[in-house]
Amino acid sequence: MEVTTFSDLGLNEDILSALTSMGFETPTPIQAAAIPQVLTSDRDLIGLAQTGTGKTAAFGIPVLQQVDPTSKSIQSIMLCPTRELCMQITKSLNEMAKNIKNLSLISVYGGAPIYDQIRQIKKGCQIVVGTPGRVVDLINRGVLKLGSIKWLVLDEADEMLSMGFKDDLDFILSKTPETKQVLLFSATMPKEIVHMTKRYMTDPNTVEVAKRNESNANITHQYFNVRASDKYEALQRFIATKERVYCIVFCRTRLGTADLAGRLIKDGFRAEGLHGDLSQAQRDQIMSRFRNGQIDLLCATDVAARGIDVDELNFVINYDLPENPEVYVHRSGRTGRAGNKGICLSLVHGRERSKLSAIERMIKQKLNQETVPTGDAVISFKMKNLVEEIVSIDVEDSELKEVNPELIASFDQFSKEEIIQKFISREFKQLFNHYKNSSDINHTHSRRDDRGDRRNGRRDDRRGRDDRRGRDSNGDYVRFFINMGQTDGLNPQKIITFINRNTRGVRLEIGKIDIMRNFAFFELNDKMPERTVKQLKGEIDGKEVYTEIAKPKQEGNFTGGNRRFKKKKRFNRD
Repeated sequence: MEVTTFSDLGLNEDILSALTSMGFETPTPIQAAAIPQVLTSDRDLIGLAQTGTGKTAAFGIPVLQQVDPTSKSIQSIMLCPTRELCMQITKSLNEMAKNIKNLSLISVYGGAPIYDQIRQIKKGCQIVVGTPGRVVDLINRGVLKLGSIKWLVLDEADEMLSMGFKDDLDFILSKTPETKQVLLFSATMPKEIVHMTKRYMTDPNTVEVAKRNESNANITHQYFNVRASDKYEALQRFIATKERVYCIVFCRTRLGTADLAGRLIKDGFRAEGLHGDLSQAQRDQIMSRFRNGQIDLLCATDVAARGIDVDELNFVINYDLPENPEVYVHRSGRTGRAGNKGICLSLVHGRERSKLSAIERMIKQKLNQETVPTGDAVISFKMKNLVEEIVSIDVEDSELKEVNPELIASFDQFSKEEIIQKFISREFKQLFNHYKNSSDINHTHSRRDDRGDRRNGRRDDRRGRDDRRGRDSNGDYVRFFINMGQTDGLNPQKIITFINRNTRGVRLEIGKIDIMRNFAFFELNDKMPERTVKQLKGEIDGKEVYTEIAKPKQEGNFTGGNRRFKKKKRFNRD
């Protein structure tokens, strides 16, 4: 029978009415295939589908319909890789179950007070949604008992394994009964997942919405061929020629993420960095701003981006290509969701070209090589947009309509073309200066270029190792004191963002950052430090910031409890 509505799936009225109020009308392919199987069969299920295809409802709806609300024992444990995804699943399931009386569903994850979660569990619940680490902790404390589990859900199983949760999953599954039904959902099917299905699942059904490891058909895959040194310029030009870019920019390392975010902020983009040096509260704040559209460009590492669930992203940008092509599938799956079109753009240089063929084999399609916009194209695009904006302005205020005749007369000496030229010169002077005599940065790699890129990469790696060993800054650096530290939640990204926002137009290089318990130091390659101190004013996280050139007395207080960041960061390069 063809499934066209949720009513065709045999759902009860409590769930159907909740789905209607949530605006759900037609099941997605994974929902239409998985829900009837879980409702009518005890066989284990493997669901292969990309992120954003409705997997939560695919496993959540049949479990919600079959749990016994009159029993306070835990009947289902649902595991997922990150706190963010855990919270999203819990929110969705609570909305679907809002009409089911006496049903209790809780979420358990790290970064939140464990004793609050223990109290909730002791009150009794039927469903627990959790991250592997916190679930193991609760089991070891004797609080979370899984002996009555009927449904075990592994959501984004490939992500959990890639994050190193294999031992935790083995431990959790060993505490569940043999008779449970296992529902495993994954975007890709690496060999580790195959081994897991053989070990923990019995004769499973496989529901495959798209062929395993293939990319979403709504996603267009593109790449720029550029030198490593031109990546940032290529990114800038790409963003500058788009009406709206709302995307995640993936970087390989935490330091690279902070570096890129700092440069984008300095250049006036609404960007932030998301990486492992941030506390959970800071992550939550950044993600809230990103979801609300206050941030356009979220620079992130793979680990930091896991669990991010935003359907409206129109781009995913690989500033650094991943080592594993399956990670590329996950990254690209962040766009082209909920029926929307999306583009996954990669910035590729010589040492990364070998990765392209592996990615193309994985997604079973070619990546289209695109041309980086020229400087003239950027200027033309910006000018066209400004002209359209001005032409569309409707002057309604009567006072604005009455222009002083003397003001009009002051323009009589110029032709219309000259007035427009002056206006354009004023509005676009900085843009013209940036792109004046700019070169074409599209690059066709030869073997010699590849060797050069490899040498540059090895040189960068050596330089990074030298910095991590604690190489001192050059003598041109000035050390500054700031009245915030670890107890204020201060981290390098916040210092970098604060400096960039207050020193725009000034060429500075940031050296070592030393964060103490109640204060911090940072270094700037600065020939006019007194002027910089006057510029570095404002707030960080609502606290008034005070900076000054570091004094010997302050250096003498440079005692234990510090976190040193000695990598030299060249963020403010024009």
